[in-house]
Amino acid sequence: MALLHRLKNIVLVRYLLASVGALAVDIGSFLALLAGGVPAVLASAIGYSLGILAHWLLSSRTVFTGRVAERGAGRTRQKALFVGSALAGLALTTAIVGIGELSGIDPRIAKLVAVGASFALTWLLRSKVVFRHGG
Repeated sequence: MALLHRLKNIVLVRYLLASVGALAVDIGSFLALLAGGVPAVLASAIGYSLGILAHWLLSSRTVFTGRVAERGAGRTRQKALFVGSALAGLALTTAIVGIGELSGIDPRIAKLVAVGASFALTWLLRSKVVFRHGG
């Protein structure tokens, strides 16, 4: 049991590092778009979408390497589930940023709150559904 617990922690650490890389793409894009005058909710959605692409590349190649489906229908299904988990995170992110903006909260602060909430949601979906063992 202790070994299994350690292995789960290693996967979580790799996922956290992949998330940091994807987050850099997300936040960098978000801030650049905000500076360019793009509305906060749209900038948040675009940044998150670019982060999704970065996260698939990092997750499938460095985090869940033993759980990536073989090429073909299984991989296509897994990619679709990954995109579904990303869309759930995107919906949560844009909702939090939108509510924050309507409430007069600085969109950068709202985005930080959204980052934490989205991380938790997508980790659960990806570790338990998208890249589950034997799936």
